[in-house]
Amino acid sequence: MVVYVDLIFLVNMLIDAVLLMATTKVRRLQFRWWRLLCSAAIGGAYVVLLFFPPLSFMFTFAVKFILSLIMILTAYGYGGLQHFWRNVGAFYVINFVAAGAIIGVHYFWMSSGEVINGILFTQSGGVEHRLQIGLLFIIVVLFLSIWLFRHVQQASKRKEEMASYMAKVDVHIDQFESSCTGLIDTGNQLYDPLTKTPVMVMELSQWGEKIPESWKKRIERSEVDQIVSAIGTDEFEWQDRLRLVPYRGVNRSTQFMLAIKPDRVVITHNDKQFEALKVLIGLDGGKLSADNAYQAIIHPNLLHNE
Repeated sequence: MVVYVDLIFLVNMLIDAVLLMATTKVRRLQFRWWRLLCSAAIGGAYVVLLFFPPLSFMFTFAVKFILSLIMILTAYGYGGLQHFWRNVGAFYVINFVAAGAIIGVHYFWMSSGEVINGILFTQSGGVEHRLQIGLLFIIVVLFLSIWLFRHVQQASKRKEEMASYMAKVDVHIDQFESSCTGLIDTGNQLYDPLTKTPVMVMELSQWGEKIPESWKKRIERSEVDQIVSAIGTDEFEWQDRLRLVPYRGVNRSTQFMLAIKPDRVVITHNDKQFEALKVLIGLDGGKLSADNAYQAIIHPNLLHNE
């Protein structure tokens, strides 16, 4: 028997690519073609290992599960624990749905045969073993699959609803420009108490090397007061633009946020542009979104004047 390993690899790579694209559509993910193809190639290469008996130890549940995690990481990256496991869940659900559809269609079009002692003899002369599955196993897997699929679909629906509150943010200071995705938070009522200037919060990661490393660590530890005391000693080109904005934290205690006064902020939402001149950018040392869907929280008053 002649086996064309290259064709087996290409066919399985194509199947994995289709499954990954379906996962992309369900989760509404952004992707790069080369990463998706690399992930599909990993899945195709795994099937080729079937023809190497010394590597039979790799065909276990643990190895297969780890391989699927590697494929998801290759295709979409990590993006946070919650984001990652949702991608894994969607990928498995789509695989199970596809496998079930294939088996169902095959069974529907299968010609009549004779069942003897649990072995199905087809009219073409082939022999197939009947798959024996217990009723309890079917019920458990059925409910688990429904729950998992519904959970993934609800997460996708929430992400779609949140997309209507997303906007593109462009910050301009002198020759510096920073662009990111922002979430319009109608509950954000943060103002500078002295000038009544609305404050938009933005992740530190969007500022690159403009913020000194020593400042970044202090902002992450909520030690903004130490930054203010060090103004004039550390090199920072926008020291005259710095502001200290008080706000109430989760424990209802008063805390301070370091903010920068930009030249202007341009917000693009639903094909409309809003330019804000009176605005402060508050610096946040953490992640505003667990799945990195947005990197800024937009004050609603910034969208009043077009």
